[in-house]
Amino acid sequence: MAVLGSALAFVVAIGILVAVHEAGHFLVARWCHIRVRRFSLGFGRILLSRQGGAPDRTEYCLSAIPLGGYVQMLDEHEGEVDPAEAHRAFNNRPLRQRAAVIAAGPAANFLFAVVAFWVVAVVGVTELRPVVDEPPPDTPAAEAGIERGQEVVAVDGQATPTWQRVAMALMNAGFDRQAVPVRLRGEDGREVTATLDLRAEPQLKETTDVLATTGLTAYTPELPPVVGRVAADSAAAAAGLEPGDRLLAVNGEPVASWPELVERIEARPGETVTLALERDGQRREASVALGTQERGGEAVGLLGVGPRLPEDYQARMEREVRHGPVRALGYGVERTWETTALTVKVLVRMAMGEASLKNIGGPVTIGQFAGDTASMGVIPFVTFLAIISISLGIINLLPIPILDGGHLLYLLSEAVTGRAVSERAQAIGQQVGIVVLLGLMALAFYNDIARLLGG
Repeated sequence: MAVLGSALAFVVAIGILVAVHEAGHFLVARWCHIRVRRFSLGFGRILLSRQGGAPDRTEYCLSAIPLGGYVQMLDEHEGEVDPAEAHRAFNNRPLRQRAAVIAAGPAANFLFAVVAFWVVAVVGVTELRPVVDEPPPDTPAAEAGIERGQEVVAVDGQATPTWQRVAMALMNAGFDRQAVPVRLRGEDGREVTATLDLRAEPQLKETTDVLATTGLTAYTPELPPVVGRVAADSAAAAAGLEPGDRLLAVNGEPVASWPELVERIEARPGETVTLALERDGQRREASVALGTQERGGEAVGLLGVGPRLPEDYQARMEREVRHGPVRALGYGVERTWETTALTVKVLVRMAMGEASLKNIGGPVTIGQFAGDTASMGVIPFVTFLAIISISLGIINLLPIPILDGGHLLYLLSEAVTGRAVSERAQAIGQQVGIVVLLGLMALAFYNDIARLLGG
């Protein structure tokens, strides 16, 4: 059921983002009086089709392969054009209009991200305050003297109200391998500054979990192994675990605290384990087929339960992020810009060999994230859509022939030289672009398979 849910969430996510991207091309083409012959979601064989009205008579299609889409415009390079409609052909429109049509797809993806983040900010989302646990020995956080219970207030001068902001700030600094000032607030309210030395942390090049690598992990209170919540469609739900169950042992190994339980479970990804538990004063046993989750390039076991938290935990450890409609717009623009800048930096560093190609994920990884966020609720799924929409916009702007960025490169050449790129040069560029994209797809699938097999 989890695999089916991830697959469904993946199709929904890709369908929404492709529709947004192609709608950008379509709407600007119509605005520039270019005739659109076909608008298709998906590639390959057409499953459903509907003809639009005059004057364009656009064919709206749903095709078999849900991994993309296209807008087919009237173009003399793609077939014979009625002389009466030649002025509406894409190739006959002014260069600035053709550039606008091509750029409109990625632009629509960025605009979608702004709107999605705006929705998140208006509706509001509860996030954990970045209060740190005891840093593991020999990590940058431990070397900096950071202590359990301190809250990260700012990283390198950037305010960090949530763990997500901490991670983004560290990733920015980590790529530059610098000593990073971190402002911390203790439980007594006093603020101090520590310095994270990321220059001596080689794993930052390989990892996707920058928080764990630097030693900054979320604070966990002293918790007994008592279940507070059970995630829907999880291994725990399938085994019949309930809130209030006290977990006593995993495969006969006693557990005295929640961290011990987590350690036992995460060490057994995909295994079937026997849990000893206490419910209503009676000892029971349950056989559980654990799930698997990728974390920092490694597979860990997943039970799908959360601990019973102390009554004051929520007030101390959680923060609600919510803004009014106007302020939320600024938040949406800011989040979109930050995510875009960080993604571009990652791509540049990978191209220069300064960041691992393991960071590239394919359909399996995206599907897992889609399924995970969809199971958490609408707001996490919308946030996921915003991030993937930004990635889609950036990828399409890469100067690779057959992508939007490649077509914009052709138009730039035309603007500089005063003549269009020859059809032969475009054909060669298309072949090169296909080879490059196939190579990237092969790498993405390889990384997906490696993650499924545990690295």
